[in-house]
Parts: sequence; C-alpha cells; structure tokens
Amino acid sequence: MRWIRIGKNAGEHGSLNSLQTERQRLGSLCGVQVRVRLFAGLRERAGADELELELPEGALVGDALERMRALTEGVPVVMAVNREYADPESPLHGGDEVALIPPVSGGAVGTLHVGIVSESLSLDRLIELVTDPRAGAVVTFLGVTREVPALEYEAYAEMAEPHIADIVRGAIERHGLCAAAAEHRVGTVPLSEASVAIAVSAPHRDAAFAGAREIIDELKARVPIWKKEEGKWVRGVTPPPAPQP
Repeated sequence: MRWIRIGKNAGEHGSLNSLQTERQRLGSLCGVQVRVRLFAGLRERAGADELELELPEGALVGDALERMRALTEGVPVVMAVNREYADPESPLHGGDEVALIPPVSGGAVGTLHVGIVSESLSLDRLIELVTDPRAGAVVTFLGVTREVPALEYEAYAEMAEPHIADIVRGAIERHGLCAAAAEHRVGTVPLSEASVAIAVSAPHRDAAFAGAREIIDELKARVPIWKKEEGKWVRGVTPPPAPQP
C-alpha cells in the first residue's frame, strides 16, 4: 500500500503507522489532517492507495475536493466520510475515515476531455476519446475559418478550460452521453482550418446531436476566448454572471 501527502511536504512518503502518529501529534497545530482512500481509476491515476491532506481548521468536504481537483479532473466524484456519503458542506475532523468515490459499477457516468491548444486540432483523436461500447451514435462538430486568410484567437486558458469542462460535464449529465470531448485552438488559425472541435457519443442519435449542440452554444456564450479578424477584435457577447448562492 502506498500513500501520498498533499500539503506542505507534498509527495513525501512514509508508513501508514507513522502517518497516523504524526497526524495525531500535529492535529492541533496544523489544522485538520485527513487520510483519503482512493479506488479504481483514481487509485491508478494517483499511483497510490491513499493520500494525506492538510487542511485549515474548520475545513469542509468541498475544500478537500477542491484541493484534489487535479487528481479528479474529468471524473465525477463524491466523498464519503466515516463510510457515509457526504455533501460539500459537511465538516471534516482529524481522524475521519475519508474516501474519494468515482462512479460505481452499478451505473456508467460519461467521461470527458477538454483542452485549449495551440496546434492543429485532430477530430480523429477526439473520436477515439469518445469511443464507447455503449454508444450507437457519434456526432462531431468543427468550427473553421472562412472567407479570410486567418483568424487570431486568444484565451484566458486557466479559466477557459475549467469552464469548458463544466459545460461538457453538464451536457453529459443532461443528455445521458457516453462521453464528450471539446478542444479550442488559440493563436493563428488559417483559412479552412478548425478553431474548435467537438465530439460526443451517446446510445442514440437524438441525444448525441443535442449534446453536441449544447456544448458549442454554451462554449461560445460563456468561455473567455476572443477572436481577431483582419486586425479587429470581433464583438461578442457578455458572459452571464455567476448564479447567486
């Protein structure tokens, strides 16, 4: 069994017994320290059975999930605390038995891929990413440069990718997609080359078409990407404000 610490000494390894002793000794000094068990694909992705999180006093389940976003990207997860499913507002305490739960075998949840890239887009690669034995339909979309020699695209990539992931994840859930992938190119996109590529798979064609249409429409309306045509920035739409809690 292997474990990983995520905190001040991320990546440090040690025995589980020494980890438990250290957590008890430092609990009052370092806030909340919890050991998170990993399973299935998340365990393989992390290369460890468990990881340790160091969180501030009063931390919630949502705080722990946020700290592990890099590990869980593209995988819908929930957290179990003391062997019960917990919502993001549930508090965490030192000594809690915590587990990160990916989709279970009783039901399939669609997978996703997103990217902001500077190289040419490959629709064949996206089709490979969404190939699924449950799928009876695969729908693709390419948005290409037309009528001008080239377009210039700029993105706030650190914000754009998470927003695209939210859009794709929402489409998967609403339309029951098997998988979905979306990439947007930045930099110079010459005539007839693609600036955005989308591929989705679903059991039936109606869901596949609806999912692909939702992804491109939402991407154009919400994601911070800008287009320059013949030296002028193209006027777009103002993204809607975030919903109030």
